[in-house]
Formats: sequence, C-alpha cells, structure tokens
Amino acid sequence: MKEILDAIQSQTATSADFSALPLPESYRAVTVHKDETEMFAGLTTHDKDPRKSIHLDDVPVPELGPGEALVAVMASSVNYNSVWTSIFEPMATFGFLERYGRLSELTRRHDLPYHIIGSDLAGVVLRTGPGVNAWHPGDEVVAHCLSVELESSDGHNDTMLDPEQRIWGFETNFGGLAEIALVKSNQLMPKPGHLSWEEAAAPGLVNSTAYRQLVSRNGAGMKQGDNVLIWGASGGLGSYATQFALAGGANPICVVSSPQKADICRAMGAEAIIDRNAEDYRFWKDEHHQDPKEWKRFGKRIRELTGGEDVDIVFEHPGRETFGASVYVTRKGGTIVTCASTSGYNHEYDNRYLWMSLKRIIGSHFANYREAWEANRLIAKGKIHPTLSRVYSLEETGQAAFDVHRNLHQGKVGVLALAPAEGLGVRDREKRAQHVDAINRFRNV
Repeated sequence: MKEILDAIQSQTATSADFSALPLPESYRAVTVHKDETEMFAGLTTHDKDPRKSIHLDDVPVPELGPGEALVAVMASSVNYNSVWTSIFEPMATFGFLERYGRLSELTRRHDLPYHIIGSDLAGVVLRTGPGVNAWHPGDEVVAHCLSVELESSDGHNDTMLDPEQRIWGFETNFGGLAEIALVKSNQLMPKPGHLSWEEAAAPGLVNSTAYRQLVSRNGAGMKQGDNVLIWGASGGLGSYATQFALAGGANPICVVSSPQKADICRAMGAEAIIDRNAEDYRFWKDEHHQDPKEWKRFGKRIRELTGGEDVDIVFEHPGRETFGASVYVTRKGGTIVTCASTSGYNHEYDNRYLWMSLKRIIGSHFANYREAWEANRLIAKGKIHPTLSRVYSLEETGQAAFDVHRNLHQGKVGVLALAPAEGLGVRDREKRAQHVDAINRFRNV
C-alpha cells in the first residue's frame, strides 16, 4: 500500500505508472461478521453499539470483473446505512449479499462471511476491467453508490427502477470504508479539485439523495418560493436539503434539536428555524397514540415563520416519530417526500388530511445516474458545499458509527482510509479560497 500512496501523493505519477504498480494481496477494511448477527438480540435499537460489531480486518483483494474498477480509497464517510448494517437492523445485510451472489458467477464474490461496508469514497483508480473506457488508472474520483445491472428495460428511463438496483456497500460487498474498494465503473465521477480527500468523500450518498428527493422531477420538483420543511436540517442529509432549498430560491423551515444545530442552519443562510426540543413538541402521547393537538401547534408555529403560509414540501426521513405531523402541516396539494425511516418504519397518519386535501406522498431512494452526476457537478462548481464536521481514522470507524447512531454529530463525519492526514488532495487552491468559509462551516460552529 505504501507504493500506491507514494504514487498518489507524488502528483506526478502517470496512468502508466499506476498500471505498473503491483496490487497488494490484501488490504484493511471495515467489516461486520456473519456469525455475529445475533449479538444484539433482545436489545433496543438505542442500546445496540456499533463499536462492538464493527471490525477492522485484513481481507483479500477481490477479483476485478468486466465494467468494474478497483479504487485506492483515500477517504470515506459514515452514512446511516452503515449504522443499520452495524446493528443488524431492520435485518442483517448478509441476506442481501446471499441474494446478489446467486445472480451470476461474477456476483458470487459478494457472498462472504464478512461484509465490507461503506457507500462513499474519494480516491484514485488503480485498475479497470474489460469494457471500461472512460476511466484510467491514476484518475482521481469519487463514487456514487448506485449499483445496477441494466439488463431489464425497467431501468432505462430511471436507473433507480432497475429490478437489480442495489446500494453499493450496503446491499453489495467491497464498500468504501476500506483501503481499496470495488465499484462498477459507472459509479465513478470526477473528484472536485478544490476539496480535500475527506471533504470530497462526504457529500456522495446524502447529496445525491437530497437532490433527487427535493430538486428532481422524480422527487418533489422544488421551485422558487416554495416553503420546504426540513427535518434534521443540520444533519448529514438535511444539511444538503437546506443548501438546495436556499440555492434554488425556496424558503427552508429548518427543524433542529439544539441551539448549536440552529446556529449551523443560520450560518448556511436559513432564517426560519424550529428547535423542536426547546419548543417541546411531543407528537406521540404514548407508544400507540399520536397527539393531533401537537400537530396543530406545530403547524401554527410554521405559519408564524412563513407569514401565514403552510409548507409546500416536507423533506421527510425520521419516519414514524414525525410522519403524522408531516402529513398534517403540508398545504393543500402539497407533497411529503420520504427517503428513510430512522425513527421507525411503520408510519401512521390521519388519511383524511391526505386525501381530502389532495396531498401526495412520494417515496424517494438515493438517485439515478444522471441525478448523482448533477449533484456532484454542483459540488464541483462550489454551489453546494460539503458539511463535514469531524474526521476519524479507519480504526475509529466504530466510534464514528456510534456517534451517528446516537445523533452526536453535525452534518457528515468522515473517515480517513489511505490518506495519512486531513487536508490532502486539494488541486484547485484558487477555487478553494473562494469557498473556504463555506467548506469549513460545519467545523467552525
């Protein structure tokens, strides 16, 4: 690995130089183990500790197939899907790997007794398989996490509709929380030159998800002037939704859980902010009954912040805890768009407020190829910025996942893989100087 790192840091190594580098027999990777999937049996979700299930192992370099690339990972990041994987909820991911392994002789590689996790990376291409023409050894890249086969016509208008659509590093093996990753070459995108490795690795999954959910015609189709309610507006996903709303001329109503998180939203440029803990919203009376009076109090507070208007769009991802309130506060004809259920998958809402007011619920999951490219393009242009707050080493990934699980983080948390220190990999210092305050916003609050 030292030779690979030396070539990357030299900035003078050519594609031929990278092609000539010998691949190691093994590399370090963050894993969960198949024989430990019952280790948290009987514990509540809150009490399941990723630090106990996440391992750092030496694993063999996987075989490279057609249309694939091996990437030296300089940095990655932790998403909520890695938390789900580490606590084996809502199910262990080894079922995904087993099913994928049955698809073909080539995919059988993914069905292993360990799962290398992680759905983001920034790094350098080491090798490409047969049929790859757009990328070459030595190219600096980031990767989106959409893995598709595209053998069915269903996926050709929207690749997210491919019957074999999967999320790399969650429903496939050989993910990005490692020194080397295996990806399909069509997952690769150019690394933004004004960002460090860890900054470039941070936006991938959440930035593309927020783009489809909020901006794309496949999601809410946000327009100028829309009032957009954003749950967890300073978090890994919400921080990008807040930026998209502001950049697109909409009015974000940012829901946060602390004064510090409110300050971060103000630093991004948001003005309408609700601290749900300070205002003590309790949408559930008990485990089985919601409180419509709290929905109404919440809706009244929103109208105070918008000049009497209800929200056009709700950016939903908490799920069970908030969904009833989200449906209620949306304006007549408005849209609730949901991409996750971090507080529970069984949503409950009063359907009268949906059907009689002609509201829509839209399911949104990651992004298709084009949406991922558009989202990355906005990062590269400095229109949307990373929301990186803290960086961990590969050895500390369990702690990073624990912090995300317990909501102890702001924005995104990064993980250094091969990069020996933070701040490396910046190629365009002039552009960085133009945006450095925004890039460091989540570190400075």
